[in-house]
Amino acid sequence: MGIKNRIASVDIFRGMTIVLMVLVNTPGTWANVYAPFLHAKWHGYTPTDLVFPFFLFIVGTSIVFSYNNKTTNSATYKKITVRSLKLIGLGLCLGAFTITFPFVKDWANIRFPGVLQRIGVVFFFASILFINFRWKTLLGIAIFLLVGYWLLMGYVPVEGVESTYDRAPNNLANWLDVKVFGTHNYKPDYDPEGLLSTIPSIASSLLGIFTGLILISKQRQKATILFGIGGVLLIIGHVWDLVFPINKALWTSSFVLVTAGWANIVLALIYFMTDVRKIQFGSLFKYVGANAIAVYFLSSFISKLMGQIKVGKTSLHGWLFQNIYVHDFMSVELSSLLYALTVVTFYVIVAYFLYKKKIFIKV
Repeated sequence: MGIKNRIASVDIFRGMTIVLMVLVNTPGTWANVYAPFLHAKWHGYTPTDLVFPFFLFIVGTSIVFSYNNKTTNSATYKKITVRSLKLIGLGLCLGAFTITFPFVKDWANIRFPGVLQRIGVVFFFASILFINFRWKTLLGIAIFLLVGYWLLMGYVPVEGVESTYDRAPNNLANWLDVKVFGTHNYKPDYDPEGLLSTIPSIASSLLGIFTGLILISKQRQKATILFGIGGVLLIIGHVWDLVFPINKALWTSSFVLVTAGWANIVLALIYFMTDVRKIQFGSLFKYVGANAIAVYFLSSFISKLMGQIKVGKTSLHGWLFQNIYVHDFMSVELSSLLYALTVVTFYVIVAYFLYKKKIFIKV
């Protein structure tokens, strides 16, 4: 068995991240959600804001296991490129699909950026960088990306107006998204997976690569090292927050460091329990992690279908929520959470079935 098969914590971490993605993306109603399951309104972060950067982080870690011994030949470049294009294509299809004929939204309403698109772009650049440079160079590149993004966002004026980190027209990232994508953004004035903010998101994956290199190294006390790195990143990120606010929508450099810090700490704890102490833990997450992209895409697609299928004056999603989960004896927030937990349970069962049948859908 290869080393990637022996490090159970990585599969568990990946699966846990996807489970959390599904959980926070499919509440019974967005009008009633417990605060930890919502994104921060702008600056700052909640547990939900950790989910996507955790996935990009583990993408980087997985790159180490997949390409550590790969040569820089045309076949490797082709494999990386094809996989990236598949991810981007799936994201675009998800954004363009509608249930009514001709099953594609009007051109002006199609969102171009997206979660899968960002994963594809980040995977491409992180993989190419990994197979071409040693860790010290990669560290320099990560620092350059984070500091460079800070300087761009903080010191480049927007149409003659001093730049800001607020949600405003003179925010460079927001302004660029509107200029490049126009009506194809998630929101009229910005996109959380926008163009400029993709630069620091590559650094999120590079930080995951460093963790992967530690995991495959002969270093002792790996869990302690990862925990220490996580603590240092958290401190630096929160100090940087004083001048470059932690912000998921902008994917600020402080946000990259803080989320990578938490990712290292969480992975260190899982690694210590599963790979050091050999405690049987998290098998359900491992099942999901084995088909991570497939589970995420399926959950997003079915959620979209259920939101578009009409049942009376509401959608199938709304009808199920109102008629099964909403009761006088519990809060609507709890009902909304129970709906999301039911959805998560369904996809865990699907992932379990695929795993037991040895069906692994690779993108």
